[in-house]
Amino acid sequence: MSEAIWIALGLVLIVEGLGPLLVPSHWRAMIVEMTRKPDAQLRRVGGCLVVAGAVIVFMLLR
Repeated sequence: MSEAIWIALGLVLIVEGLGPLLVPSHWRAMIVEMTRKPDAQLRRVGGCLVVAGAVIVFMLLR
């Protein structure tokens, strides 16, 4: 099971690194725009991402 966690972490790092690697100026603009959003909106987006990820994991492990 721990091997699967390391694989998942590696995949997350790959996906997260694609933005700054391929389009750094757009990635930076997105980060700047996110700093302007209220905390409540960022929490909603984060919550949606967590739920989407949990659903994907649940469906794959089913």
